[in-house]
Amino acid sequence: MEKSCTFLVHFDKGSPAIATEIKEALEGSDVSAKIDAMKKAISLLLNGETLPQLFITIVRYVLPSEDHTVQKLLLLYLEIIDKKDAKGTVLPEMILICQNLRNNLQHPNEYIRGVTLRFLCRLNETEIIEPLIPSVLQNLEHRHPFIRRNAISAVMTIYKLPHGEQLLVDAPEMIEKVLSIELDQSAKRNAFLMLFNCDQDRAINYLLTNVDKVSEWGELLQMVVLELIRKVCRTNRGEKGKYIKIIISLLNSPSNAVIYECASTLVSLSSAPTAIRAAASTYCQLLISQSDNNVKLIVLDRLNELKSSHREIMVDRIMDVLRALSSPNLDIQKKTLDIVLDLITPRNINEVVLMLKKEVMKTQNGELEKNGEYRQMLIQAIHSCAIKFPEVASTVVHLLMDFLGDSNVASAIDVAIFVREIIETNPKLRVSIITRLLDTFYQIRAARVCSCALWIIGEYCLSLSEVESGIATIKQCLGELPFFSVSEEGEAPTDASKNSQQPSSVTVSSRRPAILSDGTYATQSAASETSFSPPTNVQGIIGCCELEIPSSHWRFFPGSSCGMHFDKACSEIGRGAAF
Repeated sequence: MEKSCTFLVHFDKGSPAIATEIKEALEGSDVSAKIDAMKKAISLLLNGETLPQLFITIVRYVLPSEDHTVQKLLLLYLEIIDKKDAKGTVLPEMILICQNLRNNLQHPNEYIRGVTLRFLCRLNETEIIEPLIPSVLQNLEHRHPFIRRNAISAVMTIYKLPHGEQLLVDAPEMIEKVLSIELDQSAKRNAFLMLFNCDQDRAINYLLTNVDKVSEWGELLQMVVLELIRKVCRTNRGEKGKYIKIIISLLNSPSNAVIYECASTLVSLSSAPTAIRAAASTYCQLLISQSDNNVKLIVLDRLNELKSSHREIMVDRIMDVLRALSSPNLDIQKKTLDIVLDLITPRNINEVVLMLKKEVMKTQNGELEKNGEYRQMLIQAIHSCAIKFPEVASTVVHLLMDFLGDSNVASAIDVAIFVREIIETNPKLRVSIITRLLDTFYQIRAARVCSCALWIIGEYCLSLSEVESGIATIKQCLGELPFFSVSEEGEAPTDASKNSQQPSSVTVSSRRPAILSDGTYATQSAASETSFSPPTNVQGIIGCCELEIPSSHWRFFPGSSCGMHFDKACSEIGRGAAF
């Protein structure tokens, strides 16, 4: 079985120190050289080296040093060396160490006393600790709180040893007296923790005796109180009524850590609606007040757990959860939306959608780099809301159509899909959606969005006026037609000759063969190149006609009058002829 390790130190194996070099540095009078040598020795010991020849040197030359850093390193060295032989008996040379530790526990410097008491907390050898117990108990009444708190920890460690109760018979009673007169919060915390671990009944008695003063205790002590309450209530569920009052009083603590632990304790101990509401309110308060993203993510996880077990209570807190969207972190925003979408009901759908609309409008300022991704998440959330509650679609579809030309292609595609679904499932909105789509069609930049928009126009432009408006919009976005180049040798033909003479070649796209005036295809070498620069989204429209929508799919419903009109329009666009 491997030995336990109380601390770790990084060790660079590139240039290991030699034991003789360390020994020479320790024997010298240079304090900085001793410090470096001790660090090297500790690193070697932690990585498996034994270095038995250094012990006597350290006893002779390091033990008498008054330097604080050297003394601290000496204690670390003593912590990791083997103090027992193969039979489990303490080595005789440890007697020298005991005398040095006793002197340190009575040292006039508070730091030396404190670090020595802390060192005793990591020892398990009763033979070394037993002679030091009187000196440890004397430090319980020292004037400096740093020494008192470490002395209390040392007493707790000694009492928890296999035969510690025999070494310190009256330790719990002694610590209780210290707790009643102690003023330092850290020392009080250590004292209460000692009673909690060693004499739980005495700790409970002290807590119930001072129940009205718990809210005035320090944060560290309050955290131990909550830990004690959880332990007691798990053992005896019938006694949790005694401690609910304490937990409720600690919900008003100025410490966020205490508030969080109170909420967690309430959820673990009680399923009563009052307790769960108090916990949910506390979590929402932390979610809004904390600036640390990690804290927000942890709180959102706790709210998600409450949503699974107490959904009705969380429904009332949905708007408080939505306030977490103010965070610029995408992970927080995504978790918030996931929780909210599961809590939507007919009572709160309008408020949720209104909040999401406001957040979508905020993303238009373009100040944040990740606004496009956030907008996409919001659009998907609004889409989900519209699927669950179709009556809210009319309040959001026109707003979202402004983002059909969004620079974030994924976001624009989500909007197009949303519009396509709404226009199919809500016949009453078709006229207004078509009108809005024709007004914003010129803003579209992505070919996939354009193909979806063209499908909507071709499928749902049912009246003659809508068909004419659709064709006029497409013509306007394409620009002047037809696309042909003027011969470089001759002058530009007059208007009269344009009507009688057709161009010899027409080039619509570099990816398509040229089409001659008689409708036949010309070879690529016969077609003259054009320097025409189409409008901003004409390539997207042409790309839709060429790539995205095959000619066999232009007419989706053979009986649709709009399908026939749009089929003819797209065919003429492909031939490059004027309408």
